Amino acid sequence: MVTTRSRAWAVAATVHDPEVPVLTIEDLGILRDVRELEDRVEIVITPTYSGCPAMDTIRQDLELAFTEAGYDRVVVETVLSPAWTTDWMTDEGKRKLEAYGIAPPRVSSERRGPIPVALGVRCPRCGSLDTREVSRFGSTSCKALFECRACLEPFDHFKVH
Repeated sequence: MVTTRSRAWAVAATVHDPEVPVLTIEDLGILRDVRELEDRVEIVITPTYSGCPAMDTIRQDLELAFTEAGYDRVVVETVLSPAWTTDWMTDEGKRKLEAYGIAPPRVSSERRGPIPVALGVRCPRCGSLDTREVSRFGSTSCKALFECRACLEPFDHFKVH
C-alpha cells in the first residue's frame, strides 16, 4: 500500500531539472520535503545557488505535476538554509550526470580530517584524468568548464560545494 506522503513524494520526484534534463530534482538533491495536508500539498525545495534561475521553472513544473496528479492546492516553498550541497545528490544522479557528459562531483563537501586534494577531474567521455579547468563557470553557475587533454573534448564539471 502506498502512503499519501510517498505518493506525493513520487509525484514531486518526477520533475526534472530544466538545466540538466537527465536529472530529477530528487537526483539533484534539491527536493527536501513533501507534506500532504488535508487541504494542500507542500513541497520544500532548496536551490543549488541562491540565485538559481531554474527555480521558477521548477516551481511551475511541480505545480503542473501535482495538478495533473489530481491535487487541488500546491504550495512550493524555497528554503535557503541549510544551503544545498553536492552531498545531497544521489549516486544515481551522479551516474546520470556522467552518462550525460558532465563530470559529477567526486569528493564530499564535508571537511573532516585531512582535506582531500583533487588531482584531476575525470573526463566523462574518455575517462582520462589529464584535464584542465578552462573557466570556473560553465554552462551554469554550479558547473565549471573543463577540457580533456587526451580526447580534446570540452565538458562541464559539477562543482563540489
